[in-house]
Amino acid sequence: MLTISQLADYAGVTVRAVRHYHRIGLLAEPPRDASGYRRYAGQHVVDLVRIRTLAAAGVPLGRVGELLEADAETFEPVRRDLDGQLRARIRELQEVRRALRLLDAPEEICLPPEAVRMHRRMRELGFDDDFLRLNRDGWILVDAVYPGVLSESIAEHATALEDPDYVRLLLDFQAVRDLDPDDDAVEELARRTVELLQRHYPVDRAAQETDQWGEDRAGYQVVADHSAADSPAWQRLNERVMALAVEAGYPAPVT
Repeated sequence: MLTISQLADYAGVTVRAVRHYHRIGLLAEPPRDASGYRRYAGQHVVDLVRIRTLAAAGVPLGRVGELLEADAETFEPVRRDLDGQLRARIRELQEVRRALRLLDAPEEICLPPEAVRMHRRMRELGFDDDFLRLNRDGWILVDAVYPGVLSESIAEHATALEDPDYVRLLLDFQAVRDLDPDDDAVEELARRTVELLQRHYPVDRAAQETDQWGEDRAGYQVVADHSAADSPAWQRLNERVMALAVEAGYPAPVT
């Protein structure tokens, strides 16, 4: 006869697991001996191994009991269902592996492949780590708040990076980070930003997307404010861009 510790060792589980299976009725409790200890027989080892195997295969504990004595016909639908779940999980893990193979920088871990490529392209164009961090976190934020729009946004960004004026504008945005908010360069950059905005992002499209995105006012605001969070000059630039854009016919910010 076996102690509970010996039973757990032979079956490859913990004593805590044995006691849990007792509590939920999966494993029968043997009577206590004269000393007050439970003593287990070989059948308990067999039963516990079967419980452990079914649980490890993904069978919910609530269904393990009914399957311990199930015949092949009863078990087959469960097997097919578990197999389907495992196949889906394998596909998910394969996608994770494919994503990880694209990465050699931990800061890119949350980005989809197209964003990783864009991140690296911007590094080649001369953007510094702080700006790249801001840009990366902005993409993550947009993807979290507005699922499904990131791929299109990145594709448009890639196209815009072919415009030297757009690249220069972003590099200048990076450069004003530490300036006084009232510096003339901030106002000049705001004016140029709106001029380029008109070239790449027409007013009618902005009105449509502002209506759509503005349904979630908190989400819209947190995305709109994100780029200005690290710098008083950027905050001032953001305010002036918004004001000049409204003057040019763009929708007023959601409040």
